Amino acid sequence: MKIDKDTIKKIAHLARLEFDESSAEKMSQDMSQILDWVEKLNEVDTENVAPLTTMSSEVNDMREDQVGNHLDHEAGLKNAPKRDSDYFRVPKVLE
Repeated sequence: MKIDKDTIKKIAHLARLEFDESSAEKMSQDMSQILDWVEKLNEVDTENVAPLTTMSSEVNDMREDQVGNHLDHEAGLKNAPKRDSDYFRVPKVLE
């Protein structure tokens, strides 16, 4: 599949990318090669292949949820370097 410069310019605009004409030509060639490669995947016979849901054969060993002891509010704040009544005090990170 051939990707022309107009298509590259539209994709670049949507992706908020900027590049010169020589880069646009190179990008056009690269994207055309990628799409040609993806088209080759359509030729692969996948009739009797089960869908892949994960890349790992590991199985999660899940445990039952159990109610346990939890810290009360005061114990949770006990070692806080700074606190403000019921909350942790941290330095301001957003202006």
